[in-house]
Amino acid sequence: MHTVQILGVNIASVTMKEAVSIVEKHIENKSGALVATANAEMLMRATHDKELARILNQAALVVPDGAGTVWAAHHLGHAMPERVAGYDLVQELMREAPKHDHKLFFFGSAPGVAEKAKKKAEKLYPGIDIVGVRNGFFSSSDEKEIIQMIKEARPDILLVALGVPKQEKWLARNLKDLNVPVSIGVGGTLDVMAGVMKRAPLWMQRAKLEWLFRGLMQPTRAKRLLALPRFVMKVHRSRT
Repeated sequence: MHTVQILGVNIASVTMKEAVSIVEKHIENKSGALVATANAEMLMRATHDKELARILNQAALVVPDGAGTVWAAHHLGHAMPERVAGYDLVQELMREAPKHDHKLFFFGSAPGVAEKAKKKAEKLYPGIDIVGVRNGFFSSSDEKEIIQMIKEARPDILLVALGVPKQEKWLARNLKDLNVPVSIGVGGTLDVMAGVMKRAPLWMQRAKLEWLFRGLMQPTRAKRLLALPRFVMKVHRSRT
């Protein structure tokens, strides 16, 4: 697997098909793999959050989630075949899950969201086996119970929607205890599946404007979107 270093983080230069194949191999090998989906905002955060940077560079797979990540690779003179959006990667894995008897667990988002996402997945992917759900509202005293719940459910894929960097740090801290073949930090994926958050129209995705749609739909993200021009400048400076 070829990787490209962007602002100190190694990103896999893969297609969606290749990413799915890599994840499925980790499931088959019961690797206990951490998968991360790196967009420009995450990469910018990792420049000053050394713990996050370390976690990403120790992850089994970091896919280029976002047009900014693909642009950065190209700007730095490296091949990056396509964007591998975290939401789309999850959909592909769920589509394939019934064929391989892969079980999933949804952990995160607000109360009720994971349950709605489960119902949507069961409608979209007949035969899918979602062995557990748990919302993302918890305190440190709840962690042992949550870990035990996941262990007893024995999923092949754990989707964790706690937001960046909480989801990556939670997984890195608990990966060994969870004993799950593949765990993925999925951000707002469950919210979109549950219908509580809209995804950009297809034309905006194709025009690489999904970041703008999120900013328009969630004004509270406006300050976070300022990371994008800073990301462009930082990548440009890193080239020299």
